[in-house]
Amino acid sequence: MAIIVTGASGLLGGALVAALRGAGERVVTLVRREPRNADEAMWRPAEGVLDPGVLDGASAVVHLAGAPIADKRWNAAYKKELVRSRVDSTRVLVRAIRETERRPGVLVSASGVDFYGDTGDRVVDESEPKGTGFLPELCGRWEAEAAAAEDAGVRVARLRTGIVLSGRGGALRRMLPVFKAGLGAPLGSGRQYWSWISEPDWVGAVRHILATPEVSGPVNMASPEPVTNAAFTRALGQVLGRPTLPMPVPKIALTMGIGEFAAAGLLPSHRLRPGKLLDSGYEFTHSDLTNALRAVL
Repeated sequence: MAIIVTGASGLLGGALVAALRGAGERVVTLVRREPRNADEAMWRPAEGVLDPGVLDGASAVVHLAGAPIADKRWNAAYKKELVRSRVDSTRVLVRAIRETERRPGVLVSASGVDFYGDTGDRVVDESEPKGTGFLPELCGRWEAEAAAAEDAGVRVARLRTGIVLSGRGGALRRMLPVFKAGLGAPLGSGRQYWSWISEPDWVGAVRHILATPEVSGPVNMASPEPVTNAAFTRALGQVLGRPTLPMPVPKIALTMGIGEFAAAGLLPSHRLRPGKLLDSGYEFTHSDLTNALRAVL
């Protein structure tokens, strides 16, 4: 019984597939080109094409596909692509799941902490309602499409992932050149909370969800110890052995540099508690930010 994974070419998808295969699981990845071997299957989500037979008898589906949020400056066209690559692809996948004769036991589908919007200093668990703005609305629509699989008797877990710490890519990789040059600084006020999770814990948490039938619905994928952006800045500088600047980068400079994503993705505060993971017995490898940064770097 295979585990089906979309988005396997991405940072997290690649790490998860490697870990699952290393543990002896059979993994079939969905790709948008001709399959190269029996461990790949084609789908064309933009055209609504996925043969339900590909999913028939699978033990689980992990859906991580979606255009990168921060890799390009947002304009109207790219915002449509962000929506289409998440909402439409999830709809295609869930439709195929519903049409299979032997449905998978669980669908684990990506989402983000941006679901909550800016929550300030308040500690947020999975019961918090959706915020307002482009990213909360995107996450809400994304999750709603995934949740539709519940009507077919499939357990669904929706991963509200924070900042993933990895030395191989993602947000941390983009920060490294600036911090290594001694130019790292707090962003905006620096008081906004950043909820983070190490790459090994993200992979471990997904494997825990796959193996734990009582975990369903939204799942906060974040360490139990979120920190402010200013504290994150100090910790990364210390781990790299480089000074950081005391003067924060103002919002206007961030907006001029990277556009709308600055206000929508960098400056909101997310102080998450990973309630579902903790309550179901998941033990984090990295709860302390400094130790996590040292481990992944």
